[in-house]
Amino acid sequence: MTSSSPITVLLAEDHKVVRQGLRMLLDSESDIRIVGEATNGRQAVDMAVDLRPSVVVLDIAMPVLNGLEAARQIHEAAPESRVLILSAHSDDAYVESVTASGASGYLVKQASAQDLVEAIRDVHQGRTHFSPAIARRHRRLHPKRIDRNGKVSDEGPHLTHREVEVFQRIAEGEANKQIADGLDISIKTVEKHRASLMKKLDLHNTAALTRHAIATGIIESSVQLTIE
Repeated sequence: MTSSSPITVLLAEDHKVVRQGLRMLLDSESDIRIVGEATNGRQAVDMAVDLRPSVVVLDIAMPVLNGLEAARQIHEAAPESRVLILSAHSDDAYVESVTASGASGYLVKQASAQDLVEAIRDVHQGRTHFSPAIARRHRRLHPKRIDRNGKVSDEGPHLTHREVEVFQRIAEGEANKQIADGLDISIKTVEKHRASLMKKLDLHNTAALTRHAIATGIIESSVQLTIE
């Protein structure tokens, strides 16, 4: 079933081949129109604010700013744009992080083309959409934490947007000076954010921060990212 006006979609995927494949797939749907393509999480947030698409299809493993934090910022800055997360992973920690970010859907990359199209239409119409296996397992594990709209409460420590940005760069192996230069802040400020992260998360070294980043989807262990 199609609507009178097209569903405008922003594609946020750093792998060009995957992004082109998604565009080709969605361009064949009469009710969907691609309005932009982002290659990193920061660009995705900026383009979502500028373009106000109906749906942002967002890869969870993005350079510069990971998909989870990008989803949070889009949810705050452009709340009318629904976010649909794509990921190769379906671990429970990822699912909880995605739903807490304000995203309206979570689809594993192994899903079919038709699943993606249906997910875009669902979130555009205000519904939540999760890959069936993810939805079943999460309801079984946390039946009291999912509301009637399929949202999961965020019971973890609250990190600021800047703390998440610093967190990602630490986990990707950047030194304090690299982080400071990349975010245009002082090294002293980076050190304060690092200390705050460790206190809030009760983690005491960089290795522990990195493991936590992988476990919660801040970065993906299978993806080697280069920050310029």
